[in-house]
Amino acid sequence: MDLLAAGIAAGLHGHVLAQSAPLSEVRIGYQKYGTLTLLKGRGTLEKRLAARKIAVKWTEFPAGPVLLEGLNVGSIDFGTVGEAPPIFAQAAGARLVYVGHEPASPGSEAIVVPKGSTLRTLADLRGKKIVLNKGSNVHFLLVRAPEKAGIAYNEIQPIYLPPADARAAFERGSVDAWVIWDPFLAAAEQQLGARVLADGRGLVSNHQFYLASRSFAEAHPDVNRILLEEIAKVDEWGRANPAEVSAILTAQTGLAPNVVELAAKRYAYGVKPMSPEVIREQQRIADAFHGLKLIPKPIAVKDAQLATPL
Repeated sequence: MDLLAAGIAAGLHGHVLAQSAPLSEVRIGYQKYGTLTLLKGRGTLEKRLAARKIAVKWTEFPAGPVLLEGLNVGSIDFGTVGEAPPIFAQAAGARLVYVGHEPASPGSEAIVVPKGSTLRTLADLRGKKIVLNKGSNVHFLLVRAPEKAGIAYNEIQPIYLPPADARAAFERGSVDAWVIWDPFLAAAEQQLGARVLADGRGLVSNHQFYLASRSFAEAHPDVNRILLEEIAKVDEWGRANPAEVSAILTAQTGLAPNVVELAAKRYAYGVKPMSPEVIREQQRIADAFHGLKLIPKPIAVKDAQLATPL
């Protein structure tokens, strides 16, 4: 919390707020998991912004890439995604900015196989059909995991499907493995008996990032500051109250308690301002994606920062 406050104070020092029309609503994109889901469930942001006569509109997205599409076309102002989506979005010309991140959570994503699968090691992935949501946070895991086993990316068969369709393909046995994140990962383990072939530990960081449209962030830095402050409060509360976290997430997501509890155990709390180290990590991912021609052009991740960071 102190680090966040210091980062915000430094970013706002000397900053002259642009004159803009009064803000009546902030539109937030969230996914079926994580701090924004807790923030929505607790209702504390609505109370904080009500004093400014600002309403909060929440929109759920099934994955990070479509959330950032919403951000880019102007249907939301702020949201959270994993490592890969902002890289794909920036390469496509989206006008977004990083405003903060959660700590690394490599155990919250994994490559899973059916419980009866004969695949036992990463080396067994050569030539296999592996389903994932293209451009989602797990995409870098699918680059790094085969690489660790000496398998080139072109020696596997990626199948690109959103989470619900990917699960259906996994259950039918039409793919050999599934690369997925929590809480879908926890659901696959608890409900399908899926076996983790490898999670992100030792391979990827799996940060969660908070992003805003550049126009929103530049016009309303005070509201962005409030958003990060309330996220930090929920993170602090969540770390100390795991049972209540599970109860809220169960109510908000409609998932079974055992699924939510498993996913919540793997979550990392503690929002922080963007740092040069995390930007460098993102740049390494972007360079890897460009090298594999997964994005059409090289990008400089640092360009997706505010001139005066929050």
